[in-house]
This record gives sequence, structure tokens and C-alpha cells, in this order.
Amino acid sequence: MFKDYNMNQIILPLDLEVKLHKNDIAFSIHHLVESIPNEAFAPFIHHTGCPSYHPRMMLKLILCGYTQSTFSGRKIEDLTRDSIRMMWLAQGYEPSYRTINRFRVHPNMKELIRQCFVQFRCQLVEEKLIDQEAIFIDGTKIEANANKFTFVWKKSVEKHHTNLVEKSNKLYDELLEHQIIPEIKRESDEQLSIEELTQVAHHLEEVVDDYTSKIEHSEDVIERKRLRSERKTPKQILKQVYDWIIRKQKYEKDFEVFGTRNSYSKTDHEATFMRMKDDYMQNGQLKPGYNVQIATEGQYTLAYDVFPNPTDTKTLIPFLNQIEENYFELPKHIVADAGYGSEQNYHDILNKRKRTPLITFNQYLNEQKRKYKNDPFKTSNWVYEKENDVYICPNEKRLRFQNNSVRTDKAGFQREFKIYECEECTGCPFRTKCTKAAEGKNRRLMINENWEQQKEEVRAKLSEEKTAAIYRRRKIDVEPVFGFLKANLCFRRFSVRGKSKVTNEIGLALMATNLRKYAVRG
Repeated sequence: MFKDYNMNQIILPLDLEVKLHKNDIAFSIHHLVESIPNEAFAPFIHHTGCPSYHPRMMLKLILCGYTQSTFSGRKIEDLTRDSIRMMWLAQGYEPSYRTINRFRVHPNMKELIRQCFVQFRCQLVEEKLIDQEAIFIDGTKIEANANKFTFVWKKSVEKHHTNLVEKSNKLYDELLEHQIIPEIKRESDEQLSIEELTQVAHHLEEVVDDYTSKIEHSEDVIERKRLRSERKTPKQILKQVYDWIIRKQKYEKDFEVFGTRNSYSKTDHEATFMRMKDDYMQNGQLKPGYNVQIATEGQYTLAYDVFPNPTDTKTLIPFLNQIEENYFELPKHIVADAGYGSEQNYHDILNKRKRTPLITFNQYLNEQKRKYKNDPFKTSNWVYEKENDVYICPNEKRLRFQNNSVRTDKAGFQREFKIYECEECTGCPFRTKCTKAAEGKNRRLMINENWEQQKEEVRAKLSEEKTAAIYRRRKIDVEPVFGFLKANLCFRRFSVRGKSKVTNEIGLALMATNLRKYAVRG
């Protein structure tokens, strides 16, 4: 005996909500988007043309699609016809993939996504799922939607540009020496600008036109042959100058695109080439990508940002600024790994933000090892006589203070060093192990007292029971989020191009991971 099954019987349509489980992710998406204030949707209102779909519905559909690992506009469109939860969220509407794609790259979409994170955090605080004691910061590199073979390297462009400048300067001097063209007014003696090269080209055109006119008006065969021979050189030079103008325009455009970066992709100018570890050999492939930074607590992403530079050290301060301006007030403890440990970052957190950095530095783990502590050639193990301001090396020689030095990095941050020099290194049996200085020169030691003091503060904090327990949570708090994103959600490559669009897409993907975790909680 079978249950009744009749394809010819009419069944009344039911409310699709009753088909969903009580803890279905669609309800979490619905409540989150409905909590966003109406003011955030005001920029999407237009008073002309056909009425548009409500932005609340569009945001719900895109978020729901991302939670199902569906990042294509066409596939999200298909889900509105096949998925019960998508049908319920759309309430019978079926927006096309073009509408979906246009909406998720809309300039005002950034504010909607920000509101999602703000409201989601308020929800977590209200339900006491986070304690607001610390945030855990980390970054990952995600491949851009760009061809990995269309790279442009800054060093290569600088090399070719330098060669062009040298050749053009040399040619200009030769033209003046042979009185082929008159002297032009130059802005700088270092290089010829595009406008100045254009002036050189115009003068050469006049020279070539003059030869051409003489050839046309001459009836002497020998004379015409001589004039053609003389015209050949300026014509070739003119062609070369026009080629230089085109190349110089290209190089200047490249430098504008580079900014502070060392590379960019021709397919996506805002993507930078970074070492990725997502290939099966795990050997660090160079691919165009973006550096995604997130701040988490309780394995929920509370804030995020996208950076074009591959190193994490320079991203911490702008990311913290972004959090304070757009998301929430920073908690007492800021936790990150050794990739963020630098004097500038410690100074910013301790002195400007008045927070506690639970951030290790590069040698922190090595300092805990017995081998490091027993190594007499590590300068941190050397004896320091504070009253005499002298360091004593393994050979019992004294390194006395010589002078102060200030170094400024590319970001404009200044570091102050005290320079010490050994009294005598000649004939030292430990010389090869102690220093790489040339024979006849003494060992020099550079001490950054501010940096050493900061490291000591970090060591002290990480040795305390409470703060050490907070730092130990880092690995199980922020790093699993990237695992959820790449392994569970299968988000390993962007599908849009340009930093603004990429920022929107990673925001949707991170919120999707939040919703998936939130929907299945206890």
C-alpha cells in the first residue's frame, strides 16, 4: 500500500514559511536585514522610471545565496525559482541576474553591509554570545578575479623609465650640439617631460619638412640624393622620439597605478601580486590578490577591510581606524599574531588608543627556547652595565656608547637608536660567530630603547594568567573563520574586480559565514 500520490489533483498553495524549519537560516537573514534602519535604504529610492525591487528583499536574496555557497548572479536567480527559502524571502518575485549583479556592486551597498555587521554585533551582545573583552585580528590573501600572467612590476618599469630618461637626455644634448634643433626651456635638468619631448618632436618635424620641401623644389638628381640622405637621420630620430613619448605616458600611468605598491595586474589594476599557499604543492604561488583583514570574537566576524599590500604590519593601524570610525569602540585588549608586532603598532595602541596590545613580535617564541637563552652571541643575553651605559660581549670586551641615530621608514615613522661600538675586535676568537663586520672594523650594536621597552611590556602582559588566556584564544577564534570561509563556504576567489566591489563581496561572504554559524548555535 502506498501513500496517495495524484498529479492531477489541485493542491491549494500554502504559505512557504510553514515549509521551513524553525531554525532555518532564512529566518536569521530575515531578522538581520529587517533590523537595519530605514534610513540606510533611502539612497536606493528613485522617483522616475519603473518601480525597483525593495533593497531589503535584494539584500536578503544575495545573503541567502552566499550562505549556500552560490556567488554567481545567474545561480542566485535560479535559486529564486528552486529554493523554498529563497521563494519565501523573495515573496514571489524573481529578479534577473542582471538586477542581482547591479545591486551587489552598487556604491551604496557598502553602507548596507556595514549596517549588517553593526546590527549583527548588537544582536550578539544582546544575546550575550560575546563579552566585548577583546578582538582578535588576522588576515588572509584571497585571489583576485584577474589573469595571473598579466603582471606589471614596479622595478621593471623603473628600470625601463631610467633607460628612457638617459637616452632622451643624451639625444637632446646631441641635437643641440649639432644645432639640429634650438634649445627649449626645461623644467628640470634631470629628465625631459612629455611636453618637452613633444616640443623636440615638433622641431624635428620642421627639420624634416624643410628637407622635404628642398627635395621637391630641387631638380638636381645628385642634390636630391644628398638631401634624402641627410633627411634620413632626423626622420629616424623623430620616430624614436614619438615612441619615447608613448612609452613615457605609459610609464607615468603605471606609476600612478602602483602608488606605494610594487606590482599590479593589468586585468584588475587594484589587485597586487602576492604569495598564495592555496595550490596543492603549498609552495607559494605568485597570484594577483587582496589582503583581507578581519576582527573577530567568538568566531564571529565583527569588522573587516581589504588592503592591496601583502604584509600585515602596515594594515593594523588603518584597520583599527576603520573599526573605530564605522563599527564599534575598541575593547580593552587587541590580540594578533607576530605579523603585526612592530614599534609603530605598539606605539599607536598603547599611547594613542590607550589599549592593551596582546601582540607578539618576531623573536618572541624563540626567546622562550632554552637554546636561545643559552646562546652567548644573542645581544639580548649580553651583560649591560646601566651606570656606565656599557654592554659586555662574550669575550669580555666593552661596547661603549658612540652616538644617537634616527631612522625614518617609508611611512614616515621615526625610530631612535643608540649606537655602541666594541673597544677592540682584532684577534677575537669569537669574531666569526659574533659579527660580520670587515676585518679591522669593530662590532657595532644598535639599541632601540623604546622598542625594547615595548617588548618588555608585551612579555609582562603575556606572562600574566588572564591576558595569557586571552591570547591563547586567538588560534581558536580568528583562524577558524578563514577555514569556514574557504573550506565550508568555498569562497576562495573573488568574482568581481576593483577594490570597492571586492570589499562589498567579501563583506557579504563574511556575513554569510556569521549567519551559518549563528543559525546552528546550541
